[in-house]
Amino acid sequence: MDAVMAESGAGSKLKWLWLAVLVVVLDLGTKAAATAMLTYGNPVPVLPSFNLTLLHNTGAAFSFLADAAGWQRWFFVTLALVVSVVLIGWLKKLQSHETWTAIAIVLILGGALGNVYDRVVHGYVVDFLHFYWQNWHFPAFNLADTAITIGAAMMILDAFRKPADDSGDANRSN
Repeated sequence: MDAVMAESGAGSKLKWLWLAVLVVVLDLGTKAAATAMLTYGNPVPVLPSFNLTLLHNTGAAFSFLADAAGWQRWFFVTLALVVSVVLIGWLKKLQSHETWTAIAIVLILGGALGNVYDRVVHGYVVDFLHFYWQNWHFPAFNLADTAITIGAAMMILDAFRKPADDSGDANRSN
């Protein structure tokens, strides 16, 4: 019976792909709203130490390679698409009890796809969430970046939660 359920996809972690779709929809929606309502580079104070500031990032995280000659756009698109395929493959192989990992994977997947859309359509990623403290400014980011960060943090936490070896009990006697 278990083999039949496994083959039919019952219990498959692919059911969590809805969360990746939600991340993409929320990300693209907030980026569209930010683009429509904000003036590029003009901070709009929201809370102490938090502004909405529309910026365009042609690089990766923290504007890595933003000053490159333009090749980075397609490099990052290709990288994100390869990583997305790997993540979907990993998601398909998860066991029924690995829900935490499934959620982490789809958060990263949704964030990656949201930023890929921007790179393909605009040539840059739309960022608008801007935190700062006095004269120190954290690089602006978006909801896709947030989903990627939360997913990555979940994976790191998961690595510390799991025992190193589940295959046997060291206290077992023969």
